[in-house]
Amino acid sequence: MIVTENKEMICENLKRSSDGELCFADMPLSPLAEKYGTPLYLYDEARVRHNCRVYLDAVREGFGEDARVMYASKAASFKQLYRIIKEEGLGVDVVSCGEIYTAHLAGFPLQNAYFHSNNKTDDDIDFAISHGVGCFVVDNAEELFAIDKIAAKHGIRQKIMLRITPGIDPHTYAAVATGKVDSKFGSAIETGQAKAITSLALTFDNLELTGFHCHVGSQIFDAEVYLATSKVMLGFVNDMERELGFICRDLDIGGGLGVRYIESQPTLDIKATVLKVGEEMKKEVARLGIALPRISLEPGRSIVADAGLTLYTVGTVKRIPGYKTYVSVDGGMTDNPRFALYGSPYTILPVFDDESIPRESCSVVGRCCESGDILQENVPMPTDIERGDLLACLTTGAYHYSMASNYNRIPRPPVVMLKDGESYVAVKRESLEDIVGLDV
Repeated sequence: MIVTENKEMICENLKRSSDGELCFADMPLSPLAEKYGTPLYLYDEARVRHNCRVYLDAVREGFGEDARVMYASKAASFKQLYRIIKEEGLGVDVVSCGEIYTAHLAGFPLQNAYFHSNNKTDDDIDFAISHGVGCFVVDNAEELFAIDKIAAKHGIRQKIMLRITPGIDPHTYAAVATGKVDSKFGSAIETGQAKAITSLALTFDNLELTGFHCHVGSQIFDAEVYLATSKVMLGFVNDMERELGFICRDLDIGGGLGVRYIESQPTLDIKATVLKVGEEMKKEVARLGIALPRISLEPGRSIVADAGLTLYTVGTVKRIPGYKTYVSVDGGMTDNPRFALYGSPYTILPVFDDESIPRESCSVVGRCCESGDILQENVPMPTDIERGDLLACLTTGAYHYSMASNYNRIPRPPVVMLKDGESYVAVKRESLEDIVGLDV
């Protein structure tokens, strides 16, 4: 089979063969569907590693050799992925005991982990400290008191960072914008709460404040957002040094760099963006007369999104004359709820495609008993599409497996990794027995 380049593909690891079959990570998709069944999450291991290395090279060149990349594992969390992240030299940030435990079982060194969350329970805090999580990203004053008390019980001095809200609107989806003053996350600089919580954090015997953290949103394609955020945060670092005598050693400026889901979205040059931010931050600390803290970035989506693809099998094609055509697949909002939640755009392609066949606009929908179970509207599909055809939803490595559910008691798909022309199972397909496994 001859594999040919297709310049219209939105991801570099996608091609079509000479006979029109879609290939991912240089592997044709139909044999994978036959071997593992559908729906099927596929991950290109080489692409994950490539994205990790792009970030590491960029932050070290832009901010210095001690700069860190902390993979935001809420984007996708399973044991094999933590093993890959460990091998590539990244840290992780985690947001639950489930993510902590998964990383622990994968052998990830949790001293290289941040623990986020705006509402950590006492049990969460105890679990994280017991498993050696390196740093807590503290969201609020209640959490300071709780961590101090539990750290004392364990006889340790726990490292913490404070989540600060810089008041930046990234002009992105409201549901994923987290840097504005009116946010459930962090303490706002504008209201004086950021200074107040910094002053409070310095009073605890069992807490070691190392610095500050911020995150302004997701799907950001404009470096200016990060430049504005960095300037605000460095100004705050300077103020806290002058007013409280606190020297910030660590500054995490978040993640959120955008990925390409559809053709109209740009391809972001990650390295150029990071280097531009690094250059401007160095100029700003020189102007302020302070030292540049150790900088961390925490990409999630942009590490794994384009490393993922989901395969489906068409079940029914329903044409309503004068209205629309519905193409129903054997997955849906149970394995990808993002269109239902956010209206997120996706590219969906037939695995086998003959460009001579005319197209029709279709709604690609799932199998759930729910009118909102839609994967994408207005998808151009061949007019001869029929039951048994394979469809591929692209750029599904982030927030798909991690957000999957058992709605309608539907088992979740497996995760299969692709590497060097071979495939292996990273997460098994759920069975009906798994579904009822916790019932009593």
